[in-house]
Amino acid sequence: MSFYINNTNGNRPGPISGNPTNGICEKILIQTRKIFDACVSTATETGIVLQATNFTPADPTLPLTYLSAEVTPNATATVTDLVVERLDNAPNYANVTMNISVPITITYRDANGVIGTATSTITISKAVVLFVPQPSATPIDITASVLFSSQIGTFTSPNIFTVTACIQVIIRVSAIVDVLVPSYGYPCLPPCQQACGAQCPGIQDLPTYPTAAGPIPTRITQLNQTI
Repeated sequence: MSFYINNTNGNRPGPISGNPTNGICEKILIQTRKIFDACVSTATETGIVLQATNFTPADPTLPLTYLSAEVTPNATATVTDLVVERLDNAPNYANVTMNISVPITITYRDANGVIGTATSTITISKAVVLFVPQPSATPIDITASVLFSSQIGTFTSPNIFTVTACIQVIIRVSAIVDVLVPSYGYPCLPPCQQACGAQCPGIQDLPTYPTAAGPIPTRITQLNQTI
């Protein structure tokens, strides 16, 4: 069983039915990344030049036939040359300009029919208007994520591919903050359906989550009354 398989317990994540305030039992303080503003742009661009390096396998037989290109798995976009210029008539908003560098993996077929890959990097320039909070002790981060998808391109020696690609860029203004939120309490974790295994005396009897419930010590109660 899981949260969503053969589980009818109401204390689980999922759609809310009825009054959403029913069951709220506490206010909890969590640390999270708050998104203050974000925008997305999507465009198809032609004539993108990819300078290929790190051929795998090495020394492919030329000429190469271009197959596709995409953002390198697990790679992140790097924002550089970031400039935030606040608008005089709207000080909580700003012109945000940046360059975004993205690692790209190219897939090709060489003259012997061997499929290989190579790496490249593209740089995307963006200028957008975003809500940017006023300065505070908590730093504001302006980050970008990129999707790059291409199946059209040609190989030009030496080691250059010229491609057409769909590029999606998401820019976010965010900060790590402490937020007070209403909570339904801890979920009821369903048991896993598993093969036979040894039991764990001691561990099995422990509560899943720590709790702050319980009577207030007398000394603290008296202190509060004195204050």
